[in-house]
Amino acid sequence: MTPPRTPEQLHRFGYLGPRGTFTQMALDAWDAAEGREHLPFGSVDAALSALRAGEIDAAMVPIENSVEGGVSATLDALATGEPLVVVGEVLVPITFVLCARPGVPLARVRTVGTHSHAWAQVRAWMGRHLPDAQYVPTLSTAASAAALGGPGDVMFDAGVCAPVAARNEGLEVLAEDIGDNASAVTRFVLVARPGTLPEPTGADKTTVVLFQREDHAGGLLELLEQFAVRGVNMTRLESRPTGEAMGSYCFSIDFEGHLLDARVGETLMGLRRVCAEVRFLGSYPRADGGRPDPRPGTADDDFDRAKAWLDELRA
Repeated sequence: MTPPRTPEQLHRFGYLGPRGTFTQMALDAWDAAEGREHLPFGSVDAALSALRAGEIDAAMVPIENSVEGGVSATLDALATGEPLVVVGEVLVPITFVLCARPGVPLARVRTVGTHSHAWAQVRAWMGRHLPDAQYVPTLSTAASAAALGGPGDVMFDAGVCAPVAARNEGLEVLAEDIGDNASAVTRFVLVARPGTLPEPTGADKTTVVLFQREDHAGGLLELLEQFAVRGVNMTRLESRPTGEAMGSYCFSIDFEGHLLDARVGETLMGLRRVCAEVRFLGSYPRADGGRPDPRPGTADDDFDRAKAWLDELRA
């Protein structure tokens, strides 16, 4: 087994490719050091499989979009298989262009290729300007640009991608800033093998996946109470099917705080008591620098004083 590494010791990075994806932009923003490898993979599963196999030290993958919500491929890949942990996150503002091979005008576009999350974010624009255009799914936004920039026939006339992808492939931009939400942001996470735990910064986030023992009335409330009574604020909550049976779900949750914070440790112990499984997916610095504002009685000092009081009684 590959020994655990600190974030500073990671040198070989994978990302959802090909080059020109927003994921590559996120990795470039997170790791600008020279001498490190950035390797593209065709899918989230491929990147995380390479990470689990020890072929790379870390992988940058999309996990959440401010318009479309969670990225199911990433959520499901982290909830199953050999454990992995998140060691960092990056927020990337999303700007889309419509591009095509040189000489193809907007009036000739009948089919458009892009990733499903990108298509969802340009539907209104398409409805106004290309109402009859058919959508063709691709593995990533950059994949649509790469297909148009390559030789041979392509299954679509135009692609939706990042401006850098269109430039990389020498494509003609037919329209700029076609996103329906000008403030759209995608959150990316850097994932590594277990043992890589960043130090607390005071502005941290923790991610877990919770599995219930059985489906019962008040089951979700029982889980949420573990956060509420300890003053821990959740920043994302999503249910995902486990694949075991119809109606069987797990819960993917981000919340404020670090594993080494007293209130977070108490929360995790509470969850461990009531859940069939708690999959810890890491504590890491928040990209937005937001710091929690615990209510009275839920700060780390409050937990420390309560523990000291109990220890004194037991002594």
